[in-house]
This record gives sequence, C-alpha cells and structure tokens, in this order.
Amino acid sequence: MRFAFTEDQLAFAEAVRDLLGKECTPATIREAWDSPTGRSTNLWSQLADMGVIGLLAPEGVGGMGLAEIDLVQILFEAGRSALPEPLSATAAVAVPVIRDFANSAEAERWLEEITAGECSVSLQLSPNTHAVGAESARLLLLEAEDGLHLVEPEVVEFEQRESVDHSRRCATVSWTPSHATLMLRPLEALSAAKSRSAMATAAELCGLADTMIAMTVAYCTERTQFGVPIGSFQALKHQLADALLALEFAKPLVWRAAYSVSTNDPAAELHCSMAKAAATDAADVVGRAALQAHGAIGYTVECDLHLWLKRSWALRAQDGSARLHRRLIAAQLLD
Repeated sequence: MRFAFTEDQLAFAEAVRDLLGKECTPATIREAWDSPTGRSTNLWSQLADMGVIGLLAPEGVGGMGLAEIDLVQILFEAGRSALPEPLSATAAVAVPVIRDFANSAEAERWLEEITAGECSVSLQLSPNTHAVGAESARLLLLEAEDGLHLVEPEVVEFEQRESVDHSRRCATVSWTPSHATLMLRPLEALSAAKSRSAMATAAELCGLADTMIAMTVAYCTERTQFGVPIGSFQALKHQLADALLALEFAKPLVWRAAYSVSTNDPAAELHCSMAKAAATDAADVVGRAALQAHGAIGYTVECDLHLWLKRSWALRAQDGSARLHRRLIAAQLLD
C-alpha cells in the first residue's frame, strides 16, 4: 500500500499555493485587517473559480465531487498564507454537512450558491462561544439543543466580540429555532460538523506553523550578532529543531484524519481529535520558538510574523484546546 498523496492532489495544492503566493501577501492580510469584514476583496471569487470552495460538492451543483483527502493539502496552504477567508468553515464543514444531511431541495439551492462563490458560511459549534465572520456570511451553521440548524442571518442578532486576529470578525449569535431555520438530522450532522471543523483547523494550524518556521529560519540567516548569523547559535538550532519535529509529527495525524473522514472510518472522530491536539501543540511550540528567535521585533505590528502568530493563537483555541481533545481521546480509547 502506498501512503502518499496522488500527483493530482499535490498538483491542485501547488496551484492553490501559487495563487495564494501571488494574491494573499502580507499586504493583502493587513488590508483585510482594516476592512469592515476582515476579508480580502477578490480571493473568494478566485478560489471559487478554481473549484476550491465547491471541491466536496457534487458535480451536479457545480462542485468537483472530491473528498476530504483531496482538500486537506489545500487547507494546509490556506494556513501557510494566513488566508483571511472562511474556507474551512465553508468548504470543509458546511458543504459536506449540507450535502449529506439537508433535504435535496435545500441542499441543491445552497450548494449551488456556495460553489459559485456567492455564499460563505459561518459556524457556531461548541466548545466555540462565537461565530467567525457571521455578519458578512450568507448562511450560518448553528448548534442548538436539538441539533444543528442552517440559519439565514436575517433571523439572528449579533453581538460583536474582540479577536486577537483582526481578520476574524467574531460575534456571539442569538437566535431561536423556528420554522425559519432548517434542522439537520441532529446527532449525525452535529458530530460530523465538529469532527470536520477540528480536522480543518488542524490543517490550517500546520500550515501556519510551516510558514512561521520558514520566516524564522530566514530571519536567523540574515540577523547577525557578534559578527555571525544568529542561526549559527546552538541554542536557536535546538529550538527550531524541536519546533520542526513537533510539526512533522503533527502533519501525518492531520492527513490520517482527512483520510478517515473521506472513507467514513468509524474512528474518524478519534482521529480528528488526535489531529487537533497534535496540531495545537505544534503551533504552540513553533510560535514560541519563532517569537523568541525574532526577539523584540517579533512583538511589533510592523513584523509580518505577528499576522501568522496571532492567527495561530486564535485557531489553537478554536474547536477545542489540546487538553480538551486529549480528554476526548482518552474517553474514546478507555471506553
């Protein structure tokens, strides 16, 4: 058996990397921070044109009919570029949940809008206490006591919340389940949404960590002290080696989680928790090493590192901490 991504999967991810490398620069992210929505001006439509947003949607509604294992490398690239768009919430969570659990008429309606780039989705799933991008979203996927609901923004109220990452416009959503909201099959839909969201966030965290390591290596090569590059100092070498090791151990768990979700593995929920715990820990180790290597400049808004660092801080807490997921893992294994 060959445990590797296919040439097509790698080529698609490479095409997305090329696009984001040109269009999602630090300047783009800073513009998103200052915008009313926290989003870029044209990246969403470009990703829709490439088929990324509707990658998991059926071909009959304009999608590509692919699986999570085809998407996970693209989510990693989104993290690498600190993409200021709700790609994970929409493409990795909302699309498959609507596809699998909404009635056919509603599913077709929403999936067509999403794949065309006309609709983005915001999530509020426990343990998260707020929704990201809720006020600019066309559709919300919200958890209630009776399960999961598709809700249009006209029937909810928003209360803004601060985020360390200004490209994430957070809000607490107040609403009441009614005939104006569409309930999906409670247990299956809610469990699937949470697992998918944890897996997608883990993939983004690994991408963020990858870029932070690259930034730090470049800085340590250029910055000199005592007449030599600081990267030659053994203490920094050890820190960066530990950071890279944590990341390289986390990535296979994320790939496995995506494969498990793709193949409806009964242990998919366990694998998604393992991925989120490992990716959260890796992003923590990498962020600490990157910030210490950059020194005082790493704290400043002028330094690009803070854009990736603050996104990683936000995503480490999203969809459950590493401690929470280790508890879930222990419960599943011991039960």
